[in-house]
Amino acid sequence: MNVDRADPAELAAVQAAFDIDDGGESALGWDAVHAFEAQHGIVLPEPYRTVVAEMTDGSYTGPPEFGLLPVAELPGDWAGDEQERDLSKPFPLTRAWVWEEDSDLSEDADDILDQVYNHGSIVLGTDGCAMNWHLIVTGPHRGHVWLISDVGAAPFAAQFGFTTAEPGFAGWVRHWAANKPWYDAA
Repeated sequence: MNVDRADPAELAAVQAAFDIDDGGESALGWDAVHAFEAQHGIVLPEPYRTVVAEMTDGSYTGPPEFGLLPVAELPGDWAGDEQERDLSKPFPLTRAWVWEEDSDLSEDADDILDQVYNHGSIVLGTDGCAMNWHLIVTGPHRGHVWLISDVGAAPFAAQFGFTTAEPGFAGWVRHWAANKPWYDAA
C-alpha cells in the first residue's frame, strides 16, 4: 500500500469497480482537491486522491452499501456538527476498540471517542445503522480504511484480522467489487 503515489493498476481496478461511465465529469479536478487539502491541512492518501481528482467524487453504486460519499460530505444521519471535525489532527487509534464492551473505560473516554469520530479521517460512506467507513488521512494509520460505528472501531485489512482484504482504499474497493462480505476471514 503506497499512500503517496497512485499505482496505475490500483487506479484501473478502482475505476472498473465503480463502473464510471461519465468520463470523469463527476471528478473534482486537481485544483479543487488541492484547495480541499489546503483548507484542511492534509494531503489525501493515494489512490483515493487521484480517484477524487480524476475519476469520481462519490458514487451511487458503492462501496459501501449506500454509495461512496463526495470527499467533503457526511452521511445524512451524522449526529455531529461538521465544523467540529478536524482532519489535520491525527486519528487517535492504532488498533480495534469496542468501547461498548470495554469495562475499563478511562475518564477521558469521551474525549477519545470525539477524536475517533472527528479527527484525522474522511467519511467514505455508510452501511446504515451508524456503521460508517472512514479513510484515515492523518496519523499512524494514514491510508487505511476503518469501520467506525456507535459501539466500536476497527481497521479493515487482512493484517488486522477478520477479512482477507488488502489494505487501503484500493483493497477496500476491490474487496467490495469482488462481492465479498466485509468480514470474510475464518
